[in-house]
Order: sequence, then structure tokens, then C-alpha cells
Amino acid sequence: MTTTKKSNAQATRATRATERAVLVTTEHRGVFFGYATNTDGETIALKRARLCLYWSVDVRGFMGLGATGPSATCRIGPAADITLRNITAVIECTPASVAAWESAPWA
Repeated sequence: MTTTKKSNAQATRATRATERAVLVTTEHRGVFFGYATNTDGETIALKRARLCLYWSVDVRGFMGLGATGPSATCRIGPAADITLRNITAVIECTPASVAAWESAPWA
């Protein structure tokens, strides 16, 4: 049984190691943060995705959400696993941005 627990933990670590933190925008003006293993193609599956409903001026646009993440005055929804279609941009997130997204409460 210990072997199974170790194997499951190792598989989880391996999956998270291949996931990339990205910001994805859609044709419908959606701005989503999440973790993706593949960003090629017409759809992108995001794990632990969060929707930015509103970002404030201090973020300096949607690309600022990828560079620095949301600020305390942004409105960020709860996490869910989703599939996005009609992708317009995929932005790699910086470590600072990831930390801000992970801690972002609904403001």
C-alpha cells in the first residue's frame, strides 16, 4: 500500500512538473489563469483555472496579469478545471504572477 501512495504522489508531481502556468484570453473577452500541459490547438484544457472578472488600472492591462498577477482590487473567481475554445492569446506567467493568482481573493 505504501508503494501505491508513493506512486500516486510521484505521478502528481510529474504531472505538475509538466504543467505550465499560463494566462489565456478568448474571443469572448475571457481572461483565465490556470495550468496547462498543452497549449497547441483550438482548445486548451486548464487545471485549477481562475477567471479574472475585473482588473484594475494598476495591473496595466491583461498582459500585466501575466507579468505581475492580479492586485488586491481585481476580482478573481474561484478555481475550476475547464476547457477553453476560441483562444486569442496564451501568455506565460512569471513566478510573481503565479503567487499573486494563487492568493487572489475576491475583492
